[in-house]
Amino acid sequence: MKISYHGHSVVKIETEGKTLLIDPFITGNELTDLDASVQNPDVILLTHGHNDHVGDTFDIAKRCNPLIVAPNELAVYIGWQDLNAHGMNIGGSHTFDFGTVKYTQAFHSSSYTTDQNEIIYTGMPAGILFTAEGKTIYHAGDTSLFGDMELIGKRHSIDVAFLPIGDNFTMGPEDAAAAVELLNPKLVVPIHYDTFPPIRQNPQTFKDLVTSHEVKIMKAGDSFEL
Repeated sequence: MKISYHGHSVVKIETEGKTLLIDPFITGNELTDLDASVQNPDVILLTHGHNDHVGDTFDIAKRCNPLIVAPNELAVYIGWQDLNAHGMNIGGSHTFDFGTVKYTQAFHSSSYTTDQNEIIYTGMPAGILFTAEGKTIYHAGDTSLFGDMELIGKRHSIDVAFLPIGDNFTMGPEDAAAAVELLNPKLVVPIHYDTFPPIRQNPQTFKDLVTSHEVKIMKAGDSFEL
């Protein structure tokens, strides 16, 4: 399994001959190395409806018709655009031919803003537990620190956790470091920082706070094998 990071909260997973994109915010993301026009994922996984996470989902999907897995209300809205969507909800899991997806709670908000200045309610925000090839990846989406992260960590042996550290809209470095202790992943990668002025952070600050787990600070385009 190959995992790569592409700025903000964009994560690519290549497994079982499939390519998955999580929260593909590419256009307008000055920190990414990707070109949305040449992305051809088999699957797009979405954590919630905010535009900096849905990102280029619609344009990519209209071009190459991937399966889009999303929280239910967001999936319904995507389906109304004549796209291939599979809706799920918090606590539910589903095994696909590319792996198992389970949605966890996240404490945040979730809506999609259209070009007509409409705000579309897109249900509850979520985190994603993705399991394939005997490995489990946790993408927390946008969230605050919450106590049930400990339960998530106890119920699932997490190989890699992608955690937001940007503060202002999500956990900051201190709360994210506390989340690491609750989740107990083998490896943690900080995400969702530096993209916009309110979430400027030095990821080394987060790394220094995490003393009992391995932290990997990734630049856009960096990858590793799991």
